[in-house]
Amino acid sequence: MVNCMKLLGNSSWGISPLQKHQLYRCCILPIALYGFQPWFYNKMPLSYHMKLLNKMQRRAAIWILGAFKTSPSKGIEVLAGIIPIKFHLQKLANHSLIWLFKLPENHIINSLMNDSPHHSDSPNPHTIGYLTNRQRNITKGHIIDSKIKSYGISPSFSPLH
Repeated sequence: MVNCMKLLGNSSWGISPLQKHQLYRCCILPIALYGFQPWFYNKMPLSYHMKLLNKMQRRAAIWILGAFKTSPSKGIEVLAGIIPIKFHLQKLANHSLIWLFKLPENHIINSLMNDSPHHSDSPNPHTIGYLTNRQRNITKGHIIDSKIKSYGISPSFSPLH
């Protein structure tokens, strides 16, 4: 898709750099990052996916600015107003973590994240509470990573405190 965007213009004709930036942020990034949770979590090696996404973002930044292909990646990202892809993914992961706390109490994901399954009405044998500490440490996945990161987050916010 980034390669096809070149049909919309270059540095001398076509849409403006502001429109190119907006097109990239609104159309390309959501498609490229759709479903990032299965591979973007704490214990997963990210090198292959990040290499592809950085390459895509570099091409987009060069297209937005009309810069030379030999320009440094970080510099053209800054000039194009694009945040690094790793930080964008971290932002999306934090938003999805907050989303978990908005789920209703009877949601299946909440039943899987229950730390004390022995005290619940209908115990689920697949809950995190049934895992030993060793199993929790070696288990990879977005749900486990979300549970680890959620210890500092409170599900209710009070505007008075």
